[in-house]
Amino acid sequence: MSDWAEKMLSSEIAFEGRLISLRRDEVQLSDGRKSVREVVIHPGAVAVVPLTSDRKVLLVRQFRYAVRKNLIEIPAGTLHHDETPEECAQRELSEEIGFTAGKLERLTSLYLAPGYSTELIYLFIATELTPTEGERDQDEILEVVKMSLEEAIAAIERGEIQDAKTIAALLLVKKRFSGLNGS
Repeated sequence: MSDWAEKMLSSEIAFEGRLISLRRDEVQLSDGRKSVREVVIHPGAVAVVPLTSDRKVLLVRQFRYAVRKNLIEIPAGTLHHDETPEECAQRELSEEIGFTAGKLERLTSLYLAPGYSTELIYLFIATELTPTEGERDQDEILEVVKMSLEEAIAAIERGEIQDAKTIAALLLVKKRFSGLNGS
């Protein structure tokens, strides 16, 4: 395999926001040509498939301003600078659905859009759920949606679940449990 690494020639922060920054880099391609890369700098995130003892998935329905519609997603959120992905997963479970996980297992991690963003999302499955009295997010309005794993997969197939991290995580969980209990 060839080394196609691009060399950064210059870099500037074009925008710095509360959550993200936008960096504009001039790069030299491996063949010597020059180009520009715009990169969204993101601190990373977690997303969690909360699975109840009767194999129901707890999802959230929320309005997503960027796409101007309600989406059904697994609980997720941005990593704080001082927390591990596991700590973030527990915080998001508490804030978004009011539960903590007795068992939290990492499924994988994935880049959301590596063509323009540094965001790395850690995917988890959460089991042994117990209700918590944690504070709910003050800047979000959420509805908890409970459905079987099979119903969630069918919702993906019907185009009712369109969020990429949710689709990836649910399909990984389905694969993990495939062949168990007739599913």
